[in-house]
Amino acid sequence: MKKEKKRLFFVDNLRILLIVLVILLHLAVTYSGIGSWYYYEGSPGMIETVVFASFLAINQAFFMGFFFMISGYFTPGSYDRKGAGYFFKDRLLRLGIPLLFYIIFIDPVIKYATALSRGFSGSFLEFLGLYIESYTGLGTGPLWFVETLLIFSAIYVLWRLLSKSTYKVSRMPKNREIAVFALFLAAVTFIIRIWLPMGWNFELLNLQISFFPQYIVLFIVGLIAYRGNWFSQIPVKTGKLWSRIAIVLAILLPIMLVSGAPDGDPSVFFGGGSWQAFAFPLWEQFFAVSIIIALSVLFRERYNHQGRLAKELSASVYTVYILHAPIIVFLALSLKSITLNPLLKFVLVAPIAVFLCFLIGSYIRKLPLARRIL
Repeated sequence: MKKEKKRLFFVDNLRILLIVLVILLHLAVTYSGIGSWYYYEGSPGMIETVVFASFLAINQAFFMGFFFMISGYFTPGSYDRKGAGYFFKDRLLRLGIPLLFYIIFIDPVIKYATALSRGFSGSFLEFLGLYIESYTGLGTGPLWFVETLLIFSAIYVLWRLLSKSTYKVSRMPKNREIAVFALFLAAVTFIIRIWLPMGWNFELLNLQISFFPQYIVLFIVGLIAYRGNWFSQIPVKTGKLWSRIAIVLAILLPIMLVSGAPDGDPSVFFGGGSWQAFAFPLWEQFFAVSIIIALSVLFRERYNHQGRLAKELSASVYTVYILHAPIIVFLALSLKSITLNPLLKFVLVAPIAVFLCFLIGSYIRKLPLARRIL
């Protein structure tokens, strides 16, 4: 019988960090108006806009790709233990049911609440009729990630069934190979965004294709990393090198955004053939690679343990991901009458949002019907 790998507590702790960043990102979109979300408020000035844009860009550059990499890492072991049939049945249960629940119940309720805030005076049934009438694609909200994981899982099952083999990787790539990988990913992302810029959405499935080169590749990296045990093999000196690179790139970002946007128009970074449209994915992918390596080593060396609180938080991460959208939106709506500087309001509301998401997520996860799925 194959021996299971030792539990990587630092990866569980990384997942806690990433879900907190998800919550903060969507709250930042709420108060900045930058990006796509259910509800916006506030009119940030130039300084607040640069701070918000930098925060959003830094997070967007890596955190969902890191989630895909971690998901890919745990996929082969799960498949090996369960086999194709049970593995995919488990994926359908754990991913498919929350996805359907969100599409059918949560998404229309959130949109009804935001419609009321904009002056809609009809009943929920009246709104539902309009909602269905204007329906152009899946209302997955942030659960596009769950939808994509389900697709990736199905493709992985087909690949395992057709290939009949498991790959073996013996070593971590060297720094030069990592840099070439980041450059390749930047080039592919740039090419995709010439035709499908950031913000372009495949409405049928609610997917922003401009980010998918990273998501696909990092999911595959996760698969390979599991066989090569890369999370445990990354040298400390490699982590320190890429952490320094990440810090430099984070400092350069606001400078690039301010100096590179003609007339303050950031859309030149979103896609097309300009130098800005290439500079941004170059920054984005090098930052993503560097921060993922840096955080992996940092958490492995310092946070590879858990107490009761950390265990509870990590167990609730998936539930928090599913439920954070309505919690954030209803919290923001309940506080809309409080007029503050958008950046200050974000700072004050952020800890409340994180606390509520984990509190409610922990409670929901322990309900009898949810326990089998979440």
